[in-house]
Order: sequence, then structure tokens, then C-alpha cells
Amino acid sequence: MTRTLLSVAVVLFVLLGVAGMAWGWRNKGRRQADLPGLPAVPAGLGEPLVDDVEGVYVATTSAGDWLDRIVVHGLGVRSNARVTVAPPGVLLAREGAPDVFVPAELLTGVQLAKGMAGTVVEDDGLVVLTWRHGDRQLATGFRPRYAADRDVVVAAAGQLLGQEAS
Repeated sequence: MTRTLLSVAVVLFVLLGVAGMAWGWRNKGRRQADLPGLPAVPAGLGEPLVDDVEGVYVATTSAGDWLDRIVVHGLGVRSNARVTVAPPGVLLAREGAPDVFVPAELLTGVQLAKGMAGTVVEDDGLVVLTWRHGDRQLATGFRPRYAADRDVVVAAAGQLLGQEAS
């Protein structure tokens, strides 16, 4: 009898935890409801500076607060992705989630970082794009599958900024 009661208590505790997380995610989405829809991917990207770099889309957060994950418009979903950098902007083609396109004119910075939104990797393991969206400044993190691709993506995005990326 004691074992049954303990088992029921553990199951209820786990269900309560899952319900709390779902409730928090939903409320975060409500607080971010003012964020406009994502920019549309242009019909043609032209000649890419970097094409089809494999990796993982980590998250999009408020710039400067890398724990404030953006959850609306599917931006909170971690997924495998392929990055293309072309003159119109940076495309993160994601598997199982909406693509993220950052137009070149909205791109404000690119850098390497150690982590964001609860994901910590080796030093300079993430490529972080900062960009304007509506009245907000956002940061989008991407972890290339191969370390050599980090510098390639940063350099190409830096070209879109019209400056040398660091």
C-alpha cells in the first residue's frame, strides 16, 4: 500500500512540474505577443557568400539578456538547421520549425560566444547574430557542426555588415 501511494505521489509531482513548465511557456508567449511576425524569406537569395552550413539553431533571445528566450513564432524551438549567408541576409533553414531569415539591413552585429539561453558550449562555440525586429534588438544563436565553419559564417555575416567581423 505504501509503495502504491509513493508511486502515485511521484507521478503527481512529475505531472505538476510538467504543467508548471507549460504554464510558464504559455505566459512567456503572451508577454511576447507584441513581437511582429518573422521577415519573409525572399524568393531568390542570389549568389551566396556561404551556403548550407550544417549545425543547430540554439535560440533567439533578447539581445543583452541571453537568458530571455523568445518563444513566439517558433523562435523558442531548438532544431537542426542549415545556414546560408547571401546579399539579402542570413537564412537559418530549420528542420521541424519555421525558417528564420535575418535581412541584411536589420543585422546589427555578429560575434562568437560561449553560450545562450541555457546552452553552454566551448569558448566561441556559437555564432550569435544580433538584429533589429520591430522595436526590439534580438540575438540568434547557431552552433555549426564543424568548428572551422564558425569563422566562415562570422566572416560572411560581417561582410553583410560592411565591416570586419571579430
